[in-house]
Amino acid sequence: MESFLHDISWVVPLRSDVLTPVFRALTLLGYTEFFLVLLPLGFWLWDKAAFTRLAILIGFVGITNTFLKDLFQDPRPPVEFALDPRVGDSFGLPSGHAQIATAMWLWLAYEIRRTWAWVAAIVIAIGVGASRIYLGVHDMEDVLGGTLLGLASFVIYRGLVSDQFKAWHDLNPALQLAGIAALAPLLWFAWPRELPPSMLALVAFMLFWWLGKTVEQRWIRYERHANWAIAGAAAVVGIVGLFALMKVLGDQLLAAGLAKDLATIVPFAASSLFVTAVAPALFRLARAARTAP
Repeated sequence: MESFLHDISWVVPLRSDVLTPVFRALTLLGYTEFFLVLLPLGFWLWDKAAFTRLAILIGFVGITNTFLKDLFQDPRPPVEFALDPRVGDSFGLPSGHAQIATAMWLWLAYEIRRTWAWVAAIVIAIGVGASRIYLGVHDMEDVLGGTLLGLASFVIYRGLVSDQFKAWHDLNPALQLAGIAALAPLLWFAWPRELPPSMLALVAFMLFWWLGKTVEQRWIRYERHANWAIAGAAAVVGIVGLFALMKVLGDQLLAAGLAKDLATIVPFAASSLFVTAVAPALFRLARAARTAP
């Protein structure tokens, strides 16, 4: 059992020029750039409320995963197995890709409520988890642990968005924002090691997403354009603008001499506000969107 959970030497003979690009593509589904495309497209083109729920879920799963990594401090497989250079010095258990993929894709299937969506969610989640073993950056224990935590995250989150927590949903938005902001000092004191700036960036991401969606609901009332060609073109422009905004902000903040921590946090906050409020307002001004009833 110990060998099964921790030894991934068996994966090396399975690698090929055909499989490696497939698993590299699957593993991209767990990185920030993918979420920075998926969440805006879903918010602008599909369902604002559903993708707000998804954005908050991703934020909470990202925080809990990194907390547990720093708590367990379980080493990754030997570096000679690794085909993914982006893991840095983070720990292995639980796999963040497996946890987020399981929770996120199951949640999307839950929102869609179709059999094909559940099948697709399971296949993608398994594929993303398997990619981490194939690429040599996680062992079986890491991926199984991440998958189980992803399932638990999905179940818990489903309860949190239900009517059982109607009191939270009905709170004044200012109090809701204060509750999210309170996560920052809580994490600061509870974190098992030094708190990574990326975790404060996730809190900022959730805080400003909630702020932006509140502003949008009250004053912008964005609705996708009826013409899919116009709506799609606007979304593409919006994605390009989002990535440009984050890069320029990060570079300028560093050039201005701000601490690297702030240069990480501010672009994430700005990205949320851009997706949920700024871009919808601009789309409406450009007549690339409608006003919701």
